[in-house]
Amino acid sequence: MKFLFDDESFSFETLRTACFAPYGGADLGEVIVTARAIPDGDEDAWYHQWRATAARVHELGDEALAAGHRVSAREALLRASNYYRTAEFYLRDDPFNDDRAKELSRLARDTFATAAAQLDTPVEPVAIPYEDTTLPGYLFLVDDSLTPRPTVIFTSGFDSILEEAYFAVAAAALRRGYNCLAYDGPGQGAALREQRLFFRPDWEAVITPVLDYALTRPEVDPDRIVLHGYSFGGHLVPRAAAFDDRAAALVLDGGIYSYFDATTRLLPPWLLQWILDGRDAEAEHALTMATAHNTSLRWALRNGVWTFGASSFADYGRRSSAYTLEGVVQQITTPALIFDPANDAFFSGEPARLHQALKGSSTLITLAEVQGTGEHCAYGGRSTLHQHMYDWLDQTL
Repeated sequence: MKFLFDDESFSFETLRTACFAPYGGADLGEVIVTARAIPDGDEDAWYHQWRATAARVHELGDEALAAGHRVSAREALLRASNYYRTAEFYLRDDPFNDDRAKELSRLARDTFATAAAQLDTPVEPVAIPYEDTTLPGYLFLVDDSLTPRPTVIFTSGFDSILEEAYFAVAAAALRRGYNCLAYDGPGQGAALREQRLFFRPDWEAVITPVLDYALTRPEVDPDRIVLHGYSFGGHLVPRAAAFDDRAAALVLDGGIYSYFDATTRLLPPWLLQWILDGRDAEAEHALTMATAHNTSLRWALRNGVWTFGASSFADYGRRSSAYTLEGVVQQITTPALIFDPANDAFFSGEPARLHQALKGSSTLITLAEVQGTGEHCAYGGRSTLHQHMYDWLDQTL
């Protein structure tokens, strides 16, 4: 679905930003005028233009808040948060030490926190006990009655942040009487940026303490907990469910049987073998050449090195080999809804593969291009995805 850019990555990320408009995350005019000022594939211009838009909308929100216009402030600050996230997206050379990346990440969090405090429904920042630290989260509640309600636990993906959960799932959940608990796990959001926690393949070590926390909350109905996996989370969640079956349902947006297979499928066999054999010098040279004129590949490899705590592209490739459901998929017994976007550029074939492996305990919904839902995570058609998701959950729970 080409959207405002010829560059495939720029097009997709702009669509992602724009598609949150139904939930207050964007205004289409702001997206169009920002994109119009960015040359195709120019990552520096991407940073400057999105940051400028975010700062302008941020200022509108601060002025409205100071004047006592709560709704106007909330609306502007929600958009600013999404735009700051977008501005930071391609800053992947050295995110831990890049002042621009650190500033934008902080601003995305801060503007969302201020906006969340102005929502009409209760929002509580939470700290979820995890090993010897805590994971940051938000508990989005339908009301303050303490009534136990069905609750979606949101696990984000390869590059998403906790604050994106509101636009991606939580706003639609609240409208339908569902609470939502969202968190940054290792490799994600503030847990990565502030605590330097990296992705781990045994995600049950993450989900189990998150479930433990959820079950301490009186607002959470223990018999109606849903684990939602967003993008890469569509692999992490079923992995965890193979070892912890306390959730009543899984929603995989979309499902990934083998992250390793999906991310290495397009590599020539000789290059993959170099990576697995540890021939890093040769592999690194080949991969670096391949990224020179491919924005998507360049970003994905750099983000993988960072979020996996890897030392090189080749090291990231080897680390990703542990991310497969082979040998554990048969342990998953929780009913699952799996979304399969028809034109998924990242994980094509994986949702159907996982559906087949689950042998009758899952429902597969193909999201069609002609309905505007064919992109990865149904960007451009999230409202339709939410209709399928929550209608299925109403029946399943």
